[in-house]
Amino acid sequence: MARTEAAAEPPRDCPLCPRLVAYRAANRADHPDWWNGPAPSFGDPEARLLIVGLAPGRTGANRTGRPFTGDFAGVLLYETLIKTGFAAGRYEARPDDGLRLVDCMISNAVRCAPPGNKPETAEEAACRPFLVARLAALSRLKVIVTLGDVARRNVLRALGLKASASAGGHGGRGEAAGYSLINSYHCSRLNTNTGRLTPAMFEAVFQAAKAELAHDA
Repeated sequence: MARTEAAAEPPRDCPLCPRLVAYRAANRADHPDWWNGPAPSFGDPEARLLIVGLAPGRTGANRTGRPFTGDFAGVLLYETLIKTGFAAGRYEARPDDGLRLVDCMISNAVRCAPPGNKPETAEEAACRPFLVARLAALSRLKVIVTLGDVARRNVLRALGLKASASAGGHGGRGEAAGYSLINSYHCSRLNTNTGRLTPAMFEAVFQAAKAELAHDA
């Protein structure tokens, strides 16, 4: 298990994706005080719920080193997790705010920030072994919430399945490799500002995850 856990997180200087390495270097040159590396997964190593996003934001996890921390998406995500009991404490948009996740872990399909928030298919594939190992390291994992269809497809591929193996769209649900999968629209500023995703819609996803875990208990 220790080897699996180690394989679940890329090294700080991960060399696998030349475009992302160059982007890290450019950000480091402009902002040497930022994290500027693969954002490690955050949360409870005994989690039964895993949340998977697409990739770190340039001024979010790429800056702070913690998934969804420091950008707009993190506000809705962490406030929702606190409300639904999957997090405890207070979210203050910094990695030392003392917030902790409860029975929950957050990771990304691609661990380094991509230019324009859009990783390339080859970069998704290169980073997938870390997602495979992350899934394997969570021995109690029961439910996976994917934030957006790209995250959903990457999770399915990490499980050795076709991207069509579980329903897409907001609230899409399915079973894959023994896990319950629930897909949500991404909690991005664009989706919330346009009303495509409301706080109530987002909360409903995590209430559904909570119900799944209660049924499993």
